[in-house]
Amino acid sequence: MSHKITVVGSGFASLTTARHLRRLDREAEITLVAPRPEFVFLPSLIWLPTGQRQPEDIIRPLEGFFRRHRIHYHQGSATGLDPSGRLLLTDNGEVQNDAILIGSGGRFLKKLPGIEHAITPCEGVESAMRIKQAVEDMDGGHIAFGFSGNPREGQAMRGGPMFEFLFGIDSLLRKQGRRDRFELTFFSPAPQPGKRLGPKAVGKLLAEMERRDIHTHLGHKLKGFTEDKVTTEGGEFPADLILFMPGMTGNPWFDNTELGRSDGGLLKADAFCRVEGAERVYVAGDAGSFPGPDWMPKQAHMADLQAEAAAKNMHAELNGREPEATFKAELMCIVDSMDKGMLVARSEKRNWVLPRSRLWHWSKSLFEKKYLRQYR
Repeated sequence: MSHKITVVGSGFASLTTARHLRRLDREAEITLVAPRPEFVFLPSLIWLPTGQRQPEDIIRPLEGFFRRHRIHYHQGSATGLDPSGRLLLTDNGEVQNDAILIGSGGRFLKKLPGIEHAITPCEGVESAMRIKQAVEDMDGGHIAFGFSGNPREGQAMRGGPMFEFLFGIDSLLRKQGRRDRFELTFFSPAPQPGKRLGPKAVGKLLAEMERRDIHTHLGHKLKGFTEDKVTTEGGEFPADLILFMPGMTGNPWFDNTELGRSDGGLLKADAFCRVEGAERVYVAGDAGSFPGPDWMPKQAHMADLQAEAAAKNMHAELNGREPEATFKAELMCIVDSMDKGMLVARSEKRNWVLPRSRLWHWSKSLFEKKYLRQYR
């Protein structure tokens, strides 16, 4: 008898899970639920404002992927899960399962007063293109770049890309001969932004900002934004354009479930990616709160590692075996600056920071092409 497996989402965690499940079980009935049958390579959003990529370069239609892997696509958004976990509710009907993987991501916390005056870059292609247009329309002025976290969830932070947007836009303005007309400011309530990348990385990032004449406003709790300034408990500074990445919390539809939640609102998972208090309900990627070091990142690489473990454990459970696959806490990041990059790698045993080089920029580009190839 074939098993019915539901995968929620069409990002890194969901597609990696679906791909591994098909390798493990040729007969399983895999259904993927997502609003659109497409995959967006989010790490490359940083290159949209600089014009190095166009939206069509980083968006892949998934019809071919579904056909090759014999995956049924259910168009819709998840709205809830019945207490048994065996029935997913969507805005386009119900989907039954014998096991389910939730990879629908989280959402950004947008409670800060005046948050509507800021653009959140990693929300997607539309936001990145808004940044591109805004910078093109400016003759000069002040641009502010910043991020914060979820005070109740140390891991629920995606700050790394903000360094890339900062350095990339700085490089773009220099290339255009317009940098002298702009003042760039980097802000964060953290006194050592980027600490999750490791102590060496913090020093190098701040040194790079100083080298580029980028102002910093660090270590002060944020109070809010207006259309022309950023206000913190340490003062305020002008900002004609604000790029801000808030902390993350759970997807709104999680509220319509009885699934275990962390203090920060994410789905609480164990080391095998099982959601606490639920039978054969798994999570991978941004949607989950996982055991591990406080620096464990919310990034594509980590989502892929969790997804592979989840797929193996779902397959084991469905076939009467105990889950035993775990994932390695590992941070892999190239902080790109349009033409060069700095490699940062961190595990529980090591932390490497390799100097800026064109090699890392090219490596990041090559990885993008290789990764996207599987979704052609």
